Amino acid sequence: MSRIQNAITNTFFGFLVKIYQAFLPFIMRTVMLHTLGIGYLGLNGLFASVLQVLSIGDLGISGAIVYSMYEPVAKKDTKKLCALLRLYRMLYALIGLVILLLGAAMIPVLPKLVSNDVPPDINIYILYAMYLVSTALSYSVFSYRSSLLEAYQRNYVISKINLVTMTVQFALQIVFLLLFKNYYIYIFTQFAVQIINQVAVYLSVKKYYPEIKPEGKIESQMMKAVFHKVKGLIFGKISGIILHASDTIVISMFLGLTSLAVYQNYFFLITAIVGFVSTMMSGSMAGIGNSLVTEPIEKNYHDFKKLTFLVSWLVCVCTNCFLALFQPFMKIWMGEDRLLPMSMVVLFCLYFFIYEYNQLFNLYKDAAGLWYEDRFRPLVTSLVNLFLNLYFVNHIGLYGIIASTVISILFVGMPWLLHNLFHMLFQRKVSEYLKELAKYIAVTLASCVITFSVTNRMNCGGIIGLFLCAAIAVCIPSCMYIIIFRKNEHFQNIMDFAKKLVLKKDGD
Repeated sequence: MSRIQNAITNTFFGFLVKIYQAFLPFIMRTVMLHTLGIGYLGLNGLFASVLQVLSIGDLGISGAIVYSMYEPVAKKDTKKLCALLRLYRMLYALIGLVILLLGAAMIPVLPKLVSNDVPPDINIYILYAMYLVSTALSYSVFSYRSSLLEAYQRNYVISKINLVTMTVQFALQIVFLLLFKNYYIYIFTQFAVQIINQVAVYLSVKKYYPEIKPEGKIESQMMKAVFHKVKGLIFGKISGIILHASDTIVISMFLGLTSLAVYQNYFFLITAIVGFVSTMMSGSMAGIGNSLVTEPIEKNYHDFKKLTFLVSWLVCVCTNCFLALFQPFMKIWMGEDRLLPMSMVVLFCLYFFIYEYNQLFNLYKDAAGLWYEDRFRPLVTSLVNLFLNLYFVNHIGLYGIIASTVISILFVGMPWLLHNLFHMLFQRKVSEYLKELAKYIAVTLASCVITFSVTNRMNCGGIIGLFLCAAIAVCIPSCMYIIIFRKNEHFQNIMDFAKKLVLKKDGD
């Protein structure tokens, strides 16, 4: 029960942070569009992706360290935790130096990353230097301390700090944009607040765990185990960067910053909802990791299927909402001249649907620490995506960017990942699970057809029309799930658990 309560607390505060991360950047993009212009939106997205590329120096060390802390946390082995924290600090100091060196090596290729429409008052070398120094410092200061909060399932502490620092950051950035209309001041403010955020996390860790300090030497056996995990995570880290950053960079190189900005307006909304679902999953990461260590395989497999049902329901509703609301919302927000075709919206919905299932499977892979065993899959997937990006962008433009990601995940990454999970973790055939999954997919497809048919005949323009269509897009898939799966074991378990929570709250 404590694992579930921690997961609920982490998820609650994680959701608050994600609301901020969706709502405040939405306001920020709107202010930036009207104060600086659409080219700056594209530039912002491009350098965020370059920042991802620079973070390759992490090589997945953070995930390996947090995973290695699960056992000493469960056994209250303070000495081992201190040694792991010291190792983490040393490695992150080295990572900061590696990032500086990698970043300096990228300077000659900077002009090639932008097609032709850099804003006239921007020096890309100065801007790049700001990003580079900020990224290196983020690894070299106090960020390693946050691993303790993650291992102890206290992600909500980080979330609370993020809520405060994000409020300060966005308030200052909006004021500075309105007063000075200067992109350099906007970026410098973001970096300064990030340092304040890290200092706050450092002080919180010292408050909660004063006895755990970066000191002592780690045993050779534990050191080997950590670096064995890192070997597997290296491939995942590199592939994640290729998969997510390559889309942005390829669009900038071949289609320009304006096309990138329009594409990212849509992708921004997808990312916001992905963040909400990911928060729910990551909030239960440590609990799942603990369960995999202490509970039998059968129980963990049952929990996996129950979580699949819950995620399927949630993703079904979100996909329906995207399909019905994307275009009318974008008309209100950015104007009719900055709309993508409806066929692109369908591709975005398909991407979201596939990506969320992939996230679910990755959640269990990460909680089980199967990085080394799974090391080649993400790399192959990302390389296929990059190859298809470069091929399709010259033939079908933006369609090719999103289609390549869908193809690489659906036909390469996901089948491979499922095979690894069921072979190494659950030790059973995947066919039974796929039959259940097929039912959820069929309901999602049917509900999308019905929802789009209904909302397409309505006037979803304006705020009132948007809310009306949103209500329909939520109600149709939810009602279908309740009617079709009301006798489903996982549905009953979720309803029973919800009742217990309500009764417990009333009793308190």
